[in-house]
Amino acid sequence: MTDATAFHPASRRGPLGEARPGESYLSAGQTLRSWLLTQDHKRIALLYFGAITFFFFVGGAAATLMRLELISPEGRFFSNDSYNRLFTLHGVVMVWFFLVPSIPTTFGNFLLPLMIGAKDLAFPKLNLFSWYLNILGGLFVLACLILGGVDTGWTFYAPFSSLFSNGYVVLAAMAVFMSGFSTIATGVNFIVTVHVLRAPGMTWMRLPLFVWTMYATSLVIVLATPVLAIALLLIMAERLFGLPIFDPANGGDPVLFQHLFWFYSHPAVYIMILPAFGVISELISCFARRRVFGYTAMVYAILSIAVVGFFVWGHHMFVAGMSPVAAIVFSFLSFVVAVPSAIKVFNWTFTLYRGQVYFEAPMLYALGFIGLFVIGGLSGLFTASLPIDVHVTDSYFVVAHFHYIMVGGAVSAFFGALHFWWPKITGRMAPDGWARFSAILMYFGFNFTFFPQFLMGYLGMNRRYHHYAPEFQIYHVTSSAGAAVLAAAYLLPMFYLTWSLRYGQRAEPNPWGATGLEWQTSSPPPKENFERQPIVREKAYVYHPEETAPLQEAPDRRSPHRPQGLGS
Repeated sequence: MTDATAFHPASRRGPLGEARPGESYLSAGQTLRSWLLTQDHKRIALLYFGAITFFFFVGGAAATLMRLELISPEGRFFSNDSYNRLFTLHGVVMVWFFLVPSIPTTFGNFLLPLMIGAKDLAFPKLNLFSWYLNILGGLFVLACLILGGVDTGWTFYAPFSSLFSNGYVVLAAMAVFMSGFSTIATGVNFIVTVHVLRAPGMTWMRLPLFVWTMYATSLVIVLATPVLAIALLLIMAERLFGLPIFDPANGGDPVLFQHLFWFYSHPAVYIMILPAFGVISELISCFARRRVFGYTAMVYAILSIAVVGFFVWGHHMFVAGMSPVAAIVFSFLSFVVAVPSAIKVFNWTFTLYRGQVYFEAPMLYALGFIGLFVIGGLSGLFTASLPIDVHVTDSYFVVAHFHYIMVGGAVSAFFGALHFWWPKITGRMAPDGWARFSAILMYFGFNFTFFPQFLMGYLGMNRRYHHYAPEFQIYHVTSSAGAAVLAAAYLLPMFYLTWSLRYGQRAEPNPWGATGLEWQTSSPPPKENFERQPIVREKAYVYHPEETAPLQEAPDRRSPHRPQGLGS
C-alpha cells in the first residue's frame, strides 16, 4: 500500500484529476531553450523519443527500399555496392540508434524516478549530456549517409572494414562509438539512481519488474559497451594508421575482432530485450488484475540473463574456425540462457491464468510480444545447435530469428509501453479502437514479413544478396507484401496519437487502475514528480478487489477510462 496523501492534494488536481494548467512538466517553460537545456528526466525522455522516432523512420526507409529491391530476382534498382550500403545503413541505424536506446532512454528515463519515488535521476546534467552525445552520433551517421555510406554490414567485420572497404567506415564507427558512450552515461545514471534514490519502504524486493530490467540492462551496458568501443577504435587505428591488428598478411587476427564484437553484441541483444521484459510484466499484471506470478523467480531470471549473456557470444562464431570443444561449451551455455527466458513466458502465462483479462490495446501488444518472442526464442535454440547452425549460418533463417526477437519483440513492447503510459506522459487518452486495430495489424504484418524468411533461409537463401535464384521469389514477394502491412501498422500510431494530443479525452491520474508510484501522481506529472515524499507500504503488483470493480462495470468498452485505482 502507498501513502496516497503524499500524491494527490486537491490543490494540484482539476475535476478529473489532471494537473491544472501551468503545473505539469510540459508547461514548466515553453521556450526552445527551456527544452534544450532542461535537466528534467521527463523532458529528456521526450527529447530522446523524438530522436529515436526520427532514426526509426530512417532505418525503416532503408528497409522499405530493400524489400522493393528484393521483389525481383534480378535486383533492378540498386548496384551491388549500393545494396551493400543500404543494408548497412539499415542495420547501423536500427541497432544503435533505435533498438539499443529505445526503451531505456525514453520510458526508462521518464518512468524510473517516478516508479521508485524519486524527483529525478541521480545525475540530471549527465542525463542531458547523454542525449547530446546521442544526437552527435546521429549527425555522424547522417553525414556518412550523405557522403556515400558504408558497405561493411552493421557488424564492421575485419579485415574488410579495416582495409578493403571503400565506404566511410571511420565516420560510421565514430557514430556508433559516441552512441555507445551515450548509453553508458544513461546506464551509470540508472544504476546510481536505483541504489540511492528509492523512496522509503521501496526495498529491493518491492521494485517493479520494469525497474529491475532497467537495472540489469544498465549493468550490461556499463560492462559490455566499452569492449565494442575498443574494437571500433582498433578498426579506426588500422584503417587510419595502418597498424597490423586484424590484417592476417601482417600477423593480425581477423577472428579477434569477431570475439570483441560479439562479446558486446550478444549482451546487446539483452540490452534490447530485457527492457521489453519489464514492459510486458507491467502490462500483463495490470490487464490481468493480478500480481505477477513468481515475482522473485522473475527477478532472479532477469539477473541470470544479464550474467549468463556474457558467456554465449561464441555461438555467433561456430563457422569462424573455433575449436570443437569451445563450440560445444558455447552451444551448451546458449541453451542455458534460454531457461530464464522461458521462466518469464511461463510466469506471464500463469499470471494470465484465472486473471480478469482485459484486451485493451496495450494488452494486445503484450500478447503479440509473447507470441513473437516465443517463435524467436525457439528459433534461437536452432541456431545454438551446432549442426543446424552450420547449415543456416549467413542465411535468411538468421535474419528471421533476429527480427522476431528484436523487431517483433522489442518493437511490440515499445508500442505497448507507448500506449500504456501515453496518458501519463501527455495527459490524454489514445483512441482505443484505432490502437487495437494497429496492434493486431502489426502482429499479422510482422508474421507475413518474416516467417517466410525462415523457410527460404532453411532452403539455402543467403542473406545480404539482392540477386537470387528465381525459386525464392515467392518468399520474397510474400515478405515484401507483409512489410507493406507492417509499415502501415507502424505509421498508424503516428497519426492517431498526434490527433489525441489535441482531441483525446483527458486522462485521470490512474486510467488503467494500475499499481505503482507513477500512477499516484497527476497526468501529466508535475515537474517535481511528487509534492511530498511518497512512502511505500506494500509489495509490487497487489491488486485489491475494490480496485478492479470499476474496470468490470465500465459501460463504454471503447473508452480506456476504467478504474481509479489507488490514486482515486
